[in-house]
Amino acid sequence: MRVFLNGELLPKEAAKVSVFDRGFLFGDGVYEVIPVYNDKLLRFSEHISRLENSLSAINIKSTYSIDEWQRICNDVVKECTVPGDKTIYIEVTRGSAGEREHLYKDAVRPTVFVMCNPISTIKYNQGVSVITHDDIRWFRCYVKAITLLPNILLRQLAKDTDGSYEAILIRDNFVTEGAASNVFVVHDDMITTPPKNENILAGITRDLLVELMQETGMVINEEPVAAQSLFDADEIWLTGTTTGVAPVVKLNGNPVGDSTPGKWWKQANRLFIDYISEFKQT
Repeated sequence: MRVFLNGELLPKEAAKVSVFDRGFLFGDGVYEVIPVYNDKLLRFSEHISRLENSLSAINIKSTYSIDEWQRICNDVVKECTVPGDKTIYIEVTRGSAGEREHLYKDAVRPTVFVMCNPISTIKYNQGVSVITHDDIRWFRCYVKAITLLPNILLRQLAKDTDGSYEAILIRDNFVTEGAASNVFVVHDDMITTPPKNENILAGITRDLLVELMQETGMVINEEPVAAQSLFDADEIWLTGTTTGVAPVVKLNGNPVGDSTPGKWWKQANRLFIDYISEFKQT
């Protein structure tokens, strides 16, 4: 299997990055993950738009046009030996200046890396367990930065606490998102998800699910979610590229609703599954 690195398709064993790369030294870069079904890139333009927004937010000049990105990603998909559904991972760092210096130079050439990975075959239809935790991340969470140490620690904490899948994050008494997912909450048949702002990453799966629900007449509110509302919610869902739409059945060790996936999740998940199935066939 070959990967893309700085204009070349290389065997993954031959792909090398300088130890002076700012991504290695500082975590100075951004990334994107695009689902691939039947060798087709799902919501490609939305993912590249988010990548470009992240690059702009940290002052890295756009490296390729959308057509060039598509050619690169398709080339990597063709080289991919992973069977079944997969993802394309894109990482862009500020590059290497040959020294470790906090200030960066505009003339540095960005490092661009693209590879293919399998999507986990784990299905979450029976529900997952989560914990809550203070949101300890920085204040520009709309940037999909490669500096994921807080997210890693939070997810590991969830697993180490009681085997939970995810940590739902709380800032100023409001839900932001999961450590690696977006959050939906259901109260009295009212579905709500936090609005897109600087505190959350604009999830592509989140946006797709909102769009699908709106198209079919389901009422979805994009507005702040009080942290307290989690604890008496009828349903909680998580969404993400590798998560899909997962129902939460346990929160901090306590049942959510009746401890089984709820009726609204079943409708939303069916919309998502049908959309992916249709996408695969087109």
